[in-house]
This record gives sequence, C-alpha cells and structure tokens, in this order.
Amino acid sequence: MPREARFYELFEKEGALVNETLAELSRSLREGGSAHARLRDLEHECDDVAHEIYNLTNRTFTTPMEPEDILLLAHSLDNIVDLAEEVSDKIDLYKAAPVPDSAKQLGECLASAGAQIESAIKNLEDSRALGPVLTEIHRLENEGDRITRDALRNLFNGDQSAPVDLVKWKDLYDLLESTIDHCESVAELIETIAVKSA
Repeated sequence: MPREARFYELFEKEGALVNETLAELSRSLREGGSAHARLRDLEHECDDVAHEIYNLTNRTFTTPMEPEDILLLAHSLDNIVDLAEEVSDKIDLYKAAPVPDSAKQLGECLASAGAQIESAIKNLEDSRALGPVLTEIHRLENEGDRITRDALRNLFNGDQSAPVDLVKWKDLYDLLESTIDHCESVAELIETIAVKSA
C-alpha cells in the first residue's frame, strides 16, 4: 500500500476508535454500569495507532500533509480517548453512583461528537463535505457547555446529602467538559488541515 494512503487508513482507524470510545462511555453513563475495562482496552488500541502514525511520519520523506499537522492530529485524537478513559476510571474509583441526568446528557453529546469526528476524518480529503460535520461538532460543544453550567449550578445550589458527592461530580463534570472541548479542538485542527490541503 502506498505510504500516503496508509496515513489516511490509520487516521480512519483512530477516528473509529474515538467514536467507539465515546459511544461506550455514553452507554455506561446511561446504564450506570462500569465500562472501564473496555475503555482501557480502547485507549491502548488508540495509543498503538497513534504510535504507528508517528513512526510512519518519521519514515516518510513526502507526507500527504505537513508532518507537524499529522503528529498533532494523531496526538489530539489520542487525547480524546485518554480523557474518556479517565472519566470511566474515576467513576469506578469514586464509586460515583447514581449517575445524574446531566452526566448522561453530556455522554450523549460526546457520543454524537465521536460520530461526527469519525465522519470528519473520513472526509479529510474533501473539504466541501467537512462544513456541516464541523458545524455540528461546534454545536455539540456549545450544548456541552450549557449542560455543564446547569449541572454545576445544581450541584452547588441543590440539596446535596453528602459533600463528598459534590467533590466527585465537580471533578467528573470538569473531565467530561474537557473531553468535549478536545473534540472541538480536533474539529478546528481538521478544518485547518483541510484548508491547507485545498
């Protein structure tokens, strides 16, 4: 397989792992069960793909896009999976149950963002197809911000039976918001790469 095609194949593989990870995190939040073992496996798989992209970049004289962009995109996609795995790990660590509706809603935003990121990666070479996908990721990030603000307001102004729950969910909401912020950052990076390649 030509090396240029291999880059796109590896990015599509990484995009699919992002989508699967965020869908699995969303499912676990919705159902209130642990998905940490599966997310840990997905995080390892994504690390492997990212390293394969790094190595291919170092071995390739002429890359299909700027080497710095390739490395940054691979790293940024991997960061999303790392954050999702951290959310799942801390839910287990904190024994954070039951899961509030706001966290479930953030999980749904993340699952939708994951599907959009996979679609954006598949259209990396077609900047015209990227517009609606990137717009939707930005919309989801704004929705995630709104949900997080409401969740934190309720957390600090509501009737919390135990202060420890406030500490747990404040940390988890911060992590969930950071994960969706990273999705938006990846969308902006994809947009930049597409403009450069046009």
